[in-house]
Amino acid sequence: MAHASTGISARISAISESATLAVDAKAKALKAAGRPVIGFGAGEPDFPTPGYIVEAAQRACAEPRFHKYTPAAGLPELREAVAAKTARDSGLNVAASQVLVTNGGKQAVFEAFAALLDPGDEVLMPTPYWTTYPESIALAGGVPVQVPTDETTGYLTSVEQLDAYCTDRTKLLLFVSPSNPTGAVYRPELVAEIGRWAASRGIWVVTDEIYEHLVYGDARFASMPVVAPEIADRCVVLNGVAKTYAMTGWRVGWMIGPAEVIKAATNLQSHATSNVCNVAQAAALAAVSGDLSAVAGMRAAFDRRRQIMTAMLNEVPGVICPLPEGAFYCYPSVKGLLGREIAGRRPASSGELAEILLEEADVAVVPGEAFGTNGYFRLSCALGDADLEEGVGRLAKLFSSAR
Repeated sequence: MAHASTGISARISAISESATLAVDAKAKALKAAGRPVIGFGAGEPDFPTPGYIVEAAQRACAEPRFHKYTPAAGLPELREAVAAKTARDSGLNVAASQVLVTNGGKQAVFEAFAALLDPGDEVLMPTPYWTTYPESIALAGGVPVQVPTDETTGYLTSVEQLDAYCTDRTKLLLFVSPSNPTGAVYRPELVAEIGRWAASRGIWVVTDEIYEHLVYGDARFASMPVVAPEIADRCVVLNGVAKTYAMTGWRVGWMIGPAEVIKAATNLQSHATSNVCNVAQAAALAAVSGDLSAVAGMRAAFDRRRQIMTAMLNEVPGVICPLPEGAFYCYPSVKGLLGREIAGRRPASSGELAEILLEEADVAVVPGEAFGTNGYFRLSCALGDADLEEGVGRLAKLFSSAR
């Protein structure tokens, strides 16, 4: 059969635009046009990259060796430093040869699935999920299997639930804690239980630890291959500098896993991008080699903001928002507002409700459909306190008029 006239492959045509980036772009465009838009869309800290990291990059610019190709898997000294940082921060001991430095966390996600999945392999993917996961799974030929969670369980899944969705085609479990978009953090005992279950089932685990340092209150981060060593030889850990050090634009992430998986993913990267930008790698080396004082100040700000935002959201009739224990997002249910009259309209979905919010109150949020769950919003806490309170205040005023 002839292809459609566009000439675009079916595989690429099936990819959705990143909803989070799209919302952020729309908010910025409206702001540039003079609208007083407050955007809760972007998943990035509102802090600048710490000065000592920027200075390391500036020094690297002047080093001729960084003007040339370097190993595809990453600068040897950065791979060593990532291994050391991983042992320090999560207790997972790995060799530098088990580390692949990638162009941001997204490339690590893509390459992990590409290295592990064959066409038809199923991936257990708890919902709500970050928008990039299902796209990367599908591009690798895998089949994302949604395992639903909601606000009644604090957006946590269980071994019983995962087992119910497991089939003889299940190859892999995607596990994320702290979670984007919900901020849910799994207790170490539950992380261990899920890890042991995956090992007993003989399935792989890809665990995304990008928000490991952003946990609050009594919540504790736990790395699955540490608390469930049985899964360590079938586990790939994804991480990066973006969230911990306010380095989203530098594009440095990594994947850690069994040597044969890292070798396969390195082969892919050698053809896709070669090495990550050396200047960015030098900045990442300064970040992971230093202490965690930079993240401490950011975490304190996010902690304060998540509490303010959650309290304000829960005062709005029809909105239910669990207090997030990690990351920097709130994920309120807005199901109680659907079908009610707001600004002369009756939204049937959280997407329509988000449109009304942007048009009527100049507030941009990402609707739950982007994360696989209609009836929710994701709001980032990573914006200034004054904007946060003004934005949620506008939302509350508009939605409190719902009839």
